[in-house]
Amino acid sequence: MKLHDALDELLKTFKQLRDPKDGCPWDREQDFKSIASCSVEEAYEVADAIEREDYDSLKSELGDLLFQIIFHSKMAEENKLFTLEEVISELNDKLVRRHPHIFDKQQINTAKESLSVWEDIKAKERSEKKYSSLMDDVPKNLPGLTRAKKLQKRAARVGFDWKDKQKVFLKLEEEIRELKIENDNNSIEFNDIKLAKKEKELIIMLCEFKNVLNNSVKTLNPSLIANHIYELVKLYNSYYQTHTILGDKSINSFRVFLSEKVAFQIKKSMALLGVSVPDRM
Repeated sequence: MKLHDALDELLKTFKQLRDPKDGCPWDREQDFKSIASCSVEEAYEVADAIEREDYDSLKSELGDLLFQIIFHSKMAEENKLFTLEEVISELNDKLVRRHPHIFDKQQINTAKESLSVWEDIKAKERSEKKYSSLMDDVPKNLPGLTRAKKLQKRAARVGFDWKDKQKVFLKLEEEIRELKIENDNNSIEFNDIKLAKKEKELIIMLCEFKNVLNNSVKTLNPSLIANHIYELVKLYNSYYQTHTILGDKSINSFRVFLSEKVAFQIKKSMALLGVSVPDRM
């Protein structure tokens, strides 16, 4: 059977399964969200068959994965979102666009160069979508280790990648110097101010940041930075909800100063993780 004939038969079968009157009750009830987990499961089963070098199973699992693609595409068509033809056409356009060395005769000699061109074009496409951060389109529901690896690869593309610890320490020292310069340039003396409990806690957390950085490097564990910033944001949010920043003139300047320091530490920490933050929300 030729490819287009086989595809036509599969589409007819699917149409029958989704028929409102005579279709399968289970297939008729499904929507994008209800079968999303099935799509992930089928992808893992494909990977498992490859790992086991079980190519009979691979043929079957690829069919199951193809069915998921058709399922989502035809549901989109039913909801007038897009068609299977559009999915295939967009894929083809993307492959042509990201292989200029094949279709535009750009000179590339190695697989490494080819991958670099692919990533550069992908990054340009990402910027055209106006993502605010390099990490914005990394799926949040990826398995933890897979997402961490993807985040690390993204960060490496903008210089956050080192082969030995010494270079990591040098980068940390650079960031710490910037923190010190920022503090020196914005130092203000506050006299006769009675600090609230949460203000004391915020100051302590700000002072602990250097130790968090050092421990993160020593243990090769960037999650320490992420966890510290999460706790800092949570504490500041609680502080902001219970304390007026601009209400009491006698303490206005201190609370604005403290807020600026918290914002600065968040921004620098997120930069270390390869994530940009908005200037205001």
